[in-house]
Parts: sequence; C-alpha cells; structure tokens
Amino acid sequence: MSDTIEPAECVPGTTGLVLAGGGARAAYQVGVLQAIAELLPDSAVNPFPVICGTSAGAINALALATNASDFSNGIARLSYVWSNFRCNQVYRSDWPGVVAQALRWTGANLFGIGRSVPTSLLDNRPLRHLLEKHLQFGRIEGALSKGHLRAVSLSAFGYQSAQSVSFYQSHERIKPWSRHRRVGVQTQLGIDHMMASAAIPLLFMPVKLGREWFGDGAVRQRAPISPALHLGADRVLVIGLSDNLYDTVNIGRSVRKTTSALPPTLAQMGGHLLNSTFVDNLESDLELLERMNRLAHHMPEGARQHGKGLLPVDIMIIAPSEPLDLIAARHRRLLPASLRTFLRGSGATRASGGSVLSYLLFEAQYCQELIALGYRDATAKREELQHFLGLVCPL
Repeated sequence: MSDTIEPAECVPGTTGLVLAGGGARAAYQVGVLQAIAELLPDSAVNPFPVICGTSAGAINALALATNASDFSNGIARLSYVWSNFRCNQVYRSDWPGVVAQALRWTGANLFGIGRSVPTSLLDNRPLRHLLEKHLQFGRIEGALSKGHLRAVSLSAFGYQSAQSVSFYQSHERIKPWSRHRRVGVQTQLGIDHMMASAAIPLLFMPVKLGREWFGDGAVRQRAPISPALHLGADRVLVIGLSDNLYDTVNIGRSVRKTTSALPPTLAQMGGHLLNSTFVDNLESDLELLERMNRLAHHMPEGARQHGKGLLPVDIMIIAPSEPLDLIAARHRRLLPASLRTFLRGSGATRASGGSVLSYLLFEAQYCQELIALGYRDATAKREELQHFLGLVCPL
C-alpha cells in the first residue's frame, strides 16, 4: 500500500468508517477491525480517510486516528487494552469510591448540596487517566499532514443548546455545517472532547467545552452517518453494536421469543432507554439513507455526473450476529461486588438485566467474547469487505 490514502481504481470515492456508541459493547468493533487489519498488507496505513465515532465508538475512532500511519499496530494496541479491561479502569468500583459517589449524587440531586459541580452515579475519572496514558492526540495532526487521514470526528450532545455537535479535525479547511439540532465544529480534538462524547447521561459526568456542558454523543443524534458524509465520504462502513442491525442485512432471522410475562424491572426499562439512545437513531438513519439511495438511482445519469440532485452512498453494515445482552447476562457475576450490591434491586444482576450490563461490563472475559464475535462476523464477510475496500476488484 502507498504512503497516502488512495482507493483502488475499481472503487472510486472516499471511504468513511462510522463507529457507533454503546459503552462496553464497543469491544465488538475491535474484533471487526482485527479482521480488516488481516486483509491489509503488513505495515499498511489506515484504509479509512474519514473516521467518525460516538461515545465509546469515539474512543476507538481516535485510537485509530492516532495510529493511522500503522493500522495493524494501532489495532493490536487497541485490542490489548480492550482484552484486558477491568471496570475499575473506567469507573471507580471500590466500595469507598462507589459509596462516596452515591452520597455526592444524593446530596446534589435530592438536597441541592453542591449543585454547581456536575455529578453522576459513577465516577469515571479512571477512564480519563487510562486514555491519557494510551493516546497521543498530537499524532492526529501528523497523520492528517501525511495524508494517512483526511478527517476524524466525534459527536457530543450540548445540554444547553440541545444540539448534536460533531467536533472534527482535518488538515485542510472543511466547511462547518448547520442543520436542525446538529452542527459541525472544526477544532483540535483532545481528551475533553472524548470524555464528553462518552459521558452516558446520569451514569457519567458531563464535560464542559467552552461555555457549554456536553454529554454522550448518542443523545438526540438523529443522523449518525451524516458527519462522515459532511467530511467527504461517499461510501461508508458502519460497525453497529446491536443485533437489530444484523436483521436489516439478514432478512428472515427468527425473532427472539418472549419468555416471561412478569412486570419489567428497572434494569429492563433502563436497558430499553439506553438502546433507544444508542441504537434506534442509527437504525433510522440507515433506513433513510437506503431510501435516498433508491431515489438517487432514479435520477438522470447526466444530473448525477454534474453534481446535481441526489448522489448515492455505498453502505456496508457489520453488526453482531448474536444478542449482546444475552452474552452480558452470562458474564454478570464478573461485575464488581460493590456494583452488584447497588444494582441488585434494579434487576441488573439477573439475566433479565443483561441489556444494562452490556453497556457497563468493562471486564476482560466479556470484552474478549465480543471481540471474538466481531472477528467472526467480519471474517464471514471477508469477500464483501475486500471488494468494499478496493482490495479486490470485481470481475
């Protein structure tokens, strides 16, 4: 592969990578990226000129951007971190830390004590320390200047403006965009942007960027694929974190049966709320994009060639072939004792609470199983990936 990003002649255009959010579920993306790395030559540079991430997907996105000059090595480092995760590397799970955070949260939200300081149910400062240790943000500019990367972005939600903001970094000037409740802002990305994008509401503390407080980028992100298109991508690989997306490309899959008529637990309801934040918008955006593609193909060829009307966007989706909440439920006993105690009443420590656990279970065995699943799912699409990335030209 050359030193600059040049797609194969049979695959014109710019390839974007969209990494969805989902807490510990993002380990799945690492497995997919491992399979992609094996398709590339040794020491190949990053094959995705445009990389966009949200929440935990933003962490993976910036990890790729900081290692864009050596894609395989970057994936190896990313895999090492995810394969050895412990909850205490993401949020405090020791008894003193959990109790102190619970008291602060109760004091601020029930009694109004210290409300000027943001609070949350979990103290995720360990995650900041981990990211500062492993990521060198200054390397992003080097990758951009060498042509190993065109643009990288992460999304966060502004609590004051109620807007989804895509913070992006590029070597050249890319015109910012402004749509209904979603805007693009060109800046130099850093640890605060990443922590803001991954700040799951209520669970993790919001982060102040400039004059506004920001939280998880999946909140009210109505068009998750849009930032990649604004940054110049005209073909996009989406690595989702819901088996619902698997259904969109595998019609006829059996529907999961209802096994209980008991009232929903707090954990079940919380799981659905998390899914509505992290999953539903991506599914809706993909459905809309597919409709726009069908409409674009009915446009006159002459209009498309002159940049008028709609232009089709080539989309490839890789998503879990197995429900991640069921995998999390099998590993629920790995959750630290302090968290199990506090979450027991909500039902999160039972099999029915697997959906909530699938976001919070930053433990090695669970993450390793998700990585293995991602690797299998991507390997099953080996030929499709090779054609999509221009590694093999269709006959």
